[in-house]
Amino acid sequence: MNNARSAVQPQTTESFRAPAAVWATLVATFFGAGRLQPGPGTWGSAATILLWWLVARRTAPGWQPWLALALALFVVAIGIPAATRVSRASGLKDPHFVVIDEVAGQLIALVGVPVAWKSLLMGFILFRGFDIVKPPPVRRLEQLPEGVGIVVDDLGAGVYAWIVMQALLHFHLLH
Repeated sequence: MNNARSAVQPQTTESFRAPAAVWATLVATFFGAGRLQPGPGTWGSAATILLWWLVARRTAPGWQPWLALALALFVVAIGIPAATRVSRASGLKDPHFVVIDEVAGQLIALVGVPVAWKSLLMGFILFRGFDIVKPPPVRRLEQLPEGVGIVVDDLGAGVYAWIVMQALLHFHLLH
């Protein structure tokens, strides 16, 4: 009987992870977009493009860059704590279903970009490309702790995409 008891291990708090708060899960997965397969990050970016198009076309052009920037900052402000909570609850450093980072980075890529299908498509392609490739120093940003590392590397990818978008617009290669 002693042998049977010693073989059964009591569940410890280390082996049990409480689920993340509902608000954190909804934010981190961008209301479930991160649960879509394949490529949850691509789905998160696509959802961002669609929502930005819906919002921006109802916003005066002069306000669109400021709105995109304000939304990106808001997403970062709520995204970092949400990503931290979901990461801790899942036990994963950067869960693939956390896509709030793609939302923030995609919005950065669209700051000052005309709300036209070609521009939005190019912004989407550039952001996803830079997010996947993670050129220096973007990959190093992933090493930052918890939600900061999850979100900030995508901001870096968004900045790279924004720079290329602005060059394409400046040289009239895109309009």
